[in-house]
Amino acid sequence: MTVNDSKRCLVVGLGISGIATAVRLRQIGWEPVIVERAPGRRTGGYFIVLFGAGRAAARRLGFADAIPDRTVPGGRTYIVNRNGDRKPGLSFGDIPGAPPMMLRGDVEQAAFSALPDDVEIRYATRPVKIEQDESGAYVTLEHGGTTATERFDLVVGADGLRSTVRRLVFGPDGAHLHRLGFMIAALALPRPLDGVSPRDGISLFEPGRAMWLFSFADRPQSLLFSYRVDDVDEQFTGRPAERVRAAFGPEPTGPLLGQALEALDLADEFLFDTVEQVRMDSWSRGRVVLVGDSAWCATLYSGMGASAGLAGADLLGSMLQRHPDDIPRALRFWEAQLRPHITAYQESGVERRTFFTPDNHLQIAARSMIARGVRLPVIGSALNFTQNRAKITKERELDIAAAA
Repeated sequence: MTVNDSKRCLVVGLGISGIATAVRLRQIGWEPVIVERAPGRRTGGYFIVLFGAGRAAARRLGFADAIPDRTVPGGRTYIVNRNGDRKPGLSFGDIPGAPPMMLRGDVEQAAFSALPDDVEIRYATRPVKIEQDESGAYVTLEHGGTTATERFDLVVGADGLRSTVRRLVFGPDGAHLHRLGFMIAALALPRPLDGVSPRDGISLFEPGRAMWLFSFADRPQSLLFSYRVDDVDEQFTGRPAERVRAAFGPEPTGPLLGQALEALDLADEFLFDTVEQVRMDSWSRGRVVLVGDSAWCATLYSGMGASAGLAGADLLGSMLQRHPDDIPRALRFWEAQLRPHITAYQESGVERRTFFTPDNHLQIAARSMIARGVRLPVIGSALNFTQNRAKITKERELDIAAAA
């Protein structure tokens, strides 16, 4: 099949899921067209890890070797308090499989580098209307104040948590977004915090609030604030830095937390958002399908955002290749194969919120005990054995497309 007589697909969103979907569809002979509402491709982003499910998909998509591993060799993580006192802490290197650490932009850049030159990308463009019949979808696209309607065999919504495609086809956000009652703020630091080695990570835990500092081998450190709230909407009134500072008040900040809050206050670019999952009965309707955060958003707490986005795009291409003449059937098979794994990721995101933000002093004390235990030969081996046998550990490492 050549590009001239191939099926045509509109991919909305130039993030990890969107680029990966376009790469996979082009591999099977489709003609993807990508639209992105931003005027250009974004870079950077906060820290992520890539589990086996994501790495397997990236290999099939052809860009696994282009994804850097920014894990600091021999780096240590400490639990600190406001006074700066330190205890051994848990890092992502202690997770079974030791998933590599990187920035979100690293995966996006690797995927973008694998995108063939003949794939059309339209920036500053967004869908404003989607209609469909049995033969295809008719999408009205807006660019620069003008609109035009085009026909596609398939529309893929890969435009994030607050997806325009989802609103146009599946209804308002309120019907699908489920808030977990937490806020996060993340940013890249221009320089290391005073008193912290560039090779080390730190975590500060208090009931319902936490601060993480992540170190990378060859990049500035990143900060993450996570805290529980009763009124999410109120958090979006006033300056984000003031909201985060209030969440960690009124006690004196101490040296490290004080520097971190000051860095957020001075930052030009940062992420500030509520923690939400997307929960839907179906990820497709006719010739429209959602992938990545648009469809499920397992949240940062699950650690599976990038991995799930890559695995979902990879499997989507496989199902469309297997059922080339029946797109709705391909989408049904795709969802049937993928949903059990996404459900496990989402459940993990809810359960693991206490890993990022402990609820009480008992959970904080237990974390310190586990951090000591994993470094003891007998106890560490027993803990690793238990974690390796856990269902979620197997889910994270499973090659979903191969299993299907």
